[in-house]
Amino acid sequence: MRHSYYEDSARERLLGLLDEGSFREILPPTERVVSPHLRQLDTPAAFDDGIIVGKGTLDGHSVLVAAQEGGFMGGAVGEVHGAKLTGLLERALDERPAAVLLLVESGGVRLHEANAGLIAVSEVMRAVLAVRAAGVPVIVLNGGQYGCFGGMGIVSRLCDAIVMSEEGRLGLSGPEVIETTHGVEEFDSRDRALVWRTVGGKHRYLLGEATVLVDDDLAAFRAAALSLIGSTPDLGLEAMEAEHARLGERLRRFGDCRDALDVWERLGIAEPERLPILDTETFLATVSDKRA
Repeated sequence: MRHSYYEDSARERLLGLLDEGSFREILPPTERVVSPHLRQLDTPAAFDDGIIVGKGTLDGHSVLVAAQEGGFMGGAVGEVHGAKLTGLLERALDERPAAVLLLVESGGVRLHEANAGLIAVSEVMRAVLAVRAAGVPVIVLNGGQYGCFGGMGIVSRLCDAIVMSEEGRLGLSGPEVIETTHGVEEFDSRDRALVWRTVGGKHRYLLGEATVLVDDDLAAFRAAALSLIGSTPDLGLEAMEAEHARLGERLRRFGDCRDALDVWERLGIAEPERLPILDTETFLATVSDKRA
């Protein structure tokens, strides 16, 4: 039977992903490391500040892991939250694990913490790039209820690989933010079908932004993460130039599209309107040669 990644808490995902009994938490809730800003604003805090970090094994491979808790402020990043994530990545430079796994679920930076949160995200970005440069793959798992947007959306795209389920969402600005700033005519955040076909896992996979698309199943996420351990993409200048060229071509091909369905049609998919209702296996078989 499938065990839903989407429905689990951050801690349940993390414990289910790693080898049983292998997880060792760094700065657990018993340490009471909480955000000083939230206390000053008389806002409820969490003893782990909405993120769990630590180390464990994945099929015997040593890994460092972080899991954001969407149930606390939508997984938004504050000073302590970001410092825990940065510290974990810097630890990877010393320990050189087989991989760093980021179980992301975040709406971006906490408005409560403003500049402190923005600085924290920038430090996370720098740390991710340093870990990748050291040859340690950083792998993102995205399939939570709150999606991954804002600063953490950028962090995700800086990593080596992204594993998504159809239920996961990935973007810079969230649907509600786009609607608030540009109006419902630009993007209707209440149109759930529109939201998922625009920022959901299937569309991100078709655009080449998600490396692997899996079912909403903890075992599927584990298998995908395991398959990506040891992968070290080329970070040379030629590879970067090729990626820039690919992105430029994508803009040329799809820049005037108003809907994901228009993008899918230009990718050569005969019946794009059918894709949202296909299960993962059938979807992957249908689009195996159609990625942008």
